[in-house]
Formats: sequence, structure tokens, C-alpha cells
Amino acid sequence: MTTATHAGHAARLDLGKRVSPGTTVRNVLTLAWRNLVQIKHNPMELIDLSIQPIMFVLLFAYVFGPSIGGTVDGYLPIVIPGIIAQNALFATMTTGFGLNVDVTKGVFDRLRSLPISRLAPLSGRMLADMVKQVWSMAVLLVVGFLIGFRIDTGPLQTLGALALLLAFTSLFAWASVFIGLAVGEPEKVQIFGFTIIFPITFLSSAFVPISDRAPDVLQFIMRNNPMTHLVEAVRGLLVGDQSTGALANHQSGGSVAEHAVIALAWGALIAAIFIPLAMRAFKRRA
Repeated sequence: MTTATHAGHAARLDLGKRVSPGTTVRNVLTLAWRNLVQIKHNPMELIDLSIQPIMFVLLFAYVFGPSIGGTVDGYLPIVIPGIIAQNALFATMTTGFGLNVDVTKGVFDRLRSLPISRLAPLSGRMLADMVKQVWSMAVLLVVGFLIGFRIDTGPLQTLGALALLLAFTSLFAWASVFIGLAVGEPEKVQIFGFTIIFPITFLSSAFVPISDRAPDVLQFIMRNNPMTHLVEAVRGLLVGDQSTGALANHQSGGSVAEHAVIALAWGALIAAIFIPLAMRAFKRRA
């Protein structure tokens, strides 16, 4: 029995080595589709991606809008891009959460017995979550449009904002992948989201201007926060260079391209740190 078990294990490893690039792509797409289809059986996941961001938009716009932007309409060019970027970061936590569930429930053990690419479960999960990112951004833009937000640039700039968000979050998601594979329970991944991402988003220019009256240390953190650069780039791509209203004093300095490059550089640094850690944890647990 032991000999047969070892032989079967060796056969699986040998099959894994012979997986072609084309087969790997098909494996990734199949597992990505599997993760998307699961939403039908777990509608709460779709609610998290839709209802919570909508509540944030309405609360921030109508509660804080008159105080920060003077009017709700004046605050929308600030808050909509900020919430889109914040929600994109929070959505990366679903990657780590889903991976942790698959590992703890033994799904990875079943997938490992199949002649598929060893990285397909991880890549499929990340690809599916990128699709969810697109859905979430579309929902926020539609809700923003309904309450008065308008895109003042064009289709190419809007697609550029989406591409920037997907590029940054795909890099940032490696931190979530590492946490999801390193902790023993899915709930701990959520704790990471609230204790790390919440401060990152609120210590930025996502929702309020960077005031010169703030303490110097706080100004330094806000101006050098990767979230600030991401938000300013997305804001510039969606609403352009407005010179009137609350947005005139909201810019943190620098062009859209500069903010985008800095945001991606931060994302690359985060990925460079967490990819080796995540792969080590992946090999240990999967």
C-alpha cells in the first residue's frame, strides 16, 4: 500500500512537470471560472462587492460632502475616485480569504491530485478576483452617476483608470495571498484588512484634502502614502484637471503620470517583498 501511494504521488508530480503552457492557461481559466461560479452559491460575496461600496458612497457623499466639498456635487469628484480605490484594496482581501478557505477545506489537496499546473489554483483565484474588481468599479461608477458624478475625461482615460487599479491591486494582492496562506483561519485574513488597509486609505487624500494645518508628520505620511498616489492618478484620469470648487485645493501635487508611476512603484515594492514569502507559504501548504 505504501509503495502504491508513493508511486501515485510520483506519477502526479511527473504529470505536473509535463503540463504545457497551453494546458496551464486552460487550467487557470477553468479555475477562475470555478471561483466566479461560486458567487451563485454564495451571494453574500457579491453583496460585499456591491452593497458595502454603495453604502460608503451614499454616506460619505451626503454626510461629509457639505462639510468638505461645500456641496454634495462639489464633493463627488473627490469621494468617488477615493472610494473606488479604497474598495479595490479591500477587494484584494477576498483573494487571501478564498485561498485560505480552499486550503483549510482540503480543496487544494484534491486539485493537487489532478494533472494540472501547480500554480493554476493560485493564478485562477487571482484572475477571478480581477474580474470582481471590474464589477465593483462599474457598480461604483453607476451609483456615482445616479447621484451626480460625471466623468469629465474620455473612454481611454476611464480605461486607463481601470487598468491602473487592476495593475496596482494585482501587485498589492500578493500581501493578501501571503496572509491567506500563512494564517490558520479565514477570519484572520479579514482582521488584516481592517487593521492595515483601513489606516492606509484614511491616511491619504482619498476622502479629505491634505491640509497644511495638519501636523507635519501626518502631512508627510499622507503625501507619501501609496494610496494617495493611486487615488490622485485615478482622480485625474476620471475628472481631469479641475480648477474650481473643493478639488482645486485637493491635489497633492504632481501630474497624473507621476502619481501613476509612483503608485505602481509602490505596488512593485510590495510584490517584491511578498511574492517570495507567498510562494514559500504556498509550497508549504499546497
